[in-house]
Amino acid sequence: MDQPKPPKITDEKVALTKAEAFCAYQERSQHEVRNKLYEWGLWTDAVENIIIQLIGNNFLSEERFTKAYVTGKFKQKSWGKIKIKQGLKLKKVPDGLIKKALQTIDGDEYLDTLNRLLSKKATSLTEKDPYKRRYKLQQYAFSRGYEIDIINDILKTSEL
Repeated sequence: MDQPKPPKITDEKVALTKAEAFCAYQERSQHEVRNKLYEWGLWTDAVENIIIQLIGNNFLSEERFTKAYVTGKFKQKSWGKIKIKQGLKLKKVPDGLIKKALQTIDGDEYLDTLNRLLSKKATSLTEKDPYKRRYKLQQYAFSRGYEIDIINDILKTSEL
């Protein structure tokens, strides 16, 4: 069944109000907001005008979005730095902001989180061969976005 297309917004003031509500709900990247505005059927000039106004009125901040994204993905989903960086690149966040936001992750907390993830995964593995077990743990941690050297260091020092 085809869903009806949402009505297009032609008035820039209506679009600005709607975009403000969109940004107030949660932190957004400029890329997300720009895509939403184009989805609403606005022209390029209107979209760029609205983006400028949203930044000026502090509804949209790429730096604030990046910090919130990094904190949320690390603390809520236990993602590693590689996966977080990939997610931010998909949202077209500049590399400088990504690097700055990733530095806010505490190193000890990062290692503790990885250790906890590996311990939890190790209890669910039924593999008896130590090499295969270690490989599965490596792959799991790597898929969560952790760096391979840190994974190997933790697997060497722990009895997983």
